[in-house]
Amino acid sequence: MSITSDQDPPRSAAVPDTPPAPAPARSRTGVWALVLRLHFYAGVFVAPFLVLAALTGLAYAFTPQLDQLVYGQELRVEQVTGQPRPLAEQIRAARTAHPEGSIATVVLPAGPERTTAVVLSVPELGEKQRTVYVDPYTAQVRGELTTWFGSTPLTTWLDEMHRGLHLGATGRLYSEMAASWLWVIVGGGLLLWLGRRRRYLGKASSWRVLWPRRGEKGVRRTRARHAALGLWLATGLLFLSTTGLTWSDHAGKRFDSLQQNLNSSAPALNTALPGNPASAAGGHGGHGAAGGAEHGDPAGEADRVLATARSAGLSGPVELAPPKDAHSTWSVTQADNRWPVHKDQVAVDPATGQVTARVDWADHPPLAKLSSLGIQAHMGLLFGLPNQLLLAAIACGLLTAVFLGYRMWWQRRPTRADRRAPFGRPPARGAWRSVPLPLLLVGAPVVLLVAWALPVLGFSLLAFLVIDLALGALRRRRTTPA
Repeated sequence: MSITSDQDPPRSAAVPDTPPAPAPARSRTGVWALVLRLHFYAGVFVAPFLVLAALTGLAYAFTPQLDQLVYGQELRVEQVTGQPRPLAEQIRAARTAHPEGSIATVVLPAGPERTTAVVLSVPELGEKQRTVYVDPYTAQVRGELTTWFGSTPLTTWLDEMHRGLHLGATGRLYSEMAASWLWVIVGGGLLLWLGRRRRYLGKASSWRVLWPRRGEKGVRRTRARHAALGLWLATGLLFLSTTGLTWSDHAGKRFDSLQQNLNSSAPALNTALPGNPASAAGGHGGHGAAGGAEHGDPAGEADRVLATARSAGLSGPVELAPPKDAHSTWSVTQADNRWPVHKDQVAVDPATGQVTARVDWADHPPLAKLSSLGIQAHMGLLFGLPNQLLLAAIACGLLTAVFLGYRMWWQRRPTRADRRAPFGRPPARGAWRSVPLPLLLVGAPVVLLVAWALPVLGFSLLAFLVIDLALGALRRRRTTPA
């Protein structure tokens, strides 16, 4: 994905980089030349990763509908009739059908036509669980699936495809590479647009570049469409880049450290019984699967715990997690990720049925709220179908912008019989030497700071520089007279 300079090269232009001019004068134009070269190379080499992220993200955005289509037997009841059976009866039905493992969580349905999910922690499944789906009106088991923190097998497969192409830790570098470079590519494109925007000052509108100009042909028309589309997509792409990095492997750890240093992490619910050392609710995202044997009588205690949580104001779908050990409480968490978000939590003493601790969504620091809301929007869950359609539009727009960028590169190729080449000439090497010195002195520490915060970006940028310098040295050696 690349925006090239305003002047088209002559058809006879040579393909290889020309040797850099000696000691060019430092000026503001050097900044645009440097940005152009960075945008070009980042677009050319990172675009394949962006294509993979866009395609897999496009599929993942519609997993709620795909789950209903594929797993309708497990997720939906046969008929809505009367009032739901007691939760104890539903849990016992699940345990009768599947006595293996221990109860990790019980997730109440989000709607009257949905089933209750009894999640079992089974040692041989590792991080995954066995989820038994029970009709709340008949207490009959509708089916079971191997899930990952509530996600169906299809959603889990698409999630891993989007995050790491099913290649483990090595594969996750692809998604972090795409997210790390996406904001660089978008930011470079915006800077190039600001440079081109001056051409329209004094005319009908300085924002005409938001729409491709009529009458353009060839590479100019492709460039105009690429630039206009990039501008429309910029906000969405920057949002996806930022939110994707917050839970990536390497940049995500930096973000977690920042939250801790700023005391902005999400508060953990204290699930220790009064008089015992404090312990936090376990599982994925602060609640979820718990390992080990069952403590007490989860089925017999569940209805009283649920009644206590309802009395405490936890409405809508909730997730109940039984005690992890004899010194712990039940935890009940609202499981509503739609706007307006409800994520209050309470800890309930299994013996007395009293609330022993509470964490409300309102208690979360602003940074923790923004992080959580950003992730839900990134996944297409925060605003429902409109959220999903917007993500689909951004993904399709990104794929189109990548195609236009590569097409522009191909259109700039020399076509003379003695100068034919498959692609156009890249922007000239050595642009950084014409950047004003104050900007270099300020920019270098900023680049180092960004490289530290985004390690994958830093290492890949270093690799680009080493390869570029090596190619430049080799080219100069070939062109130097013996």
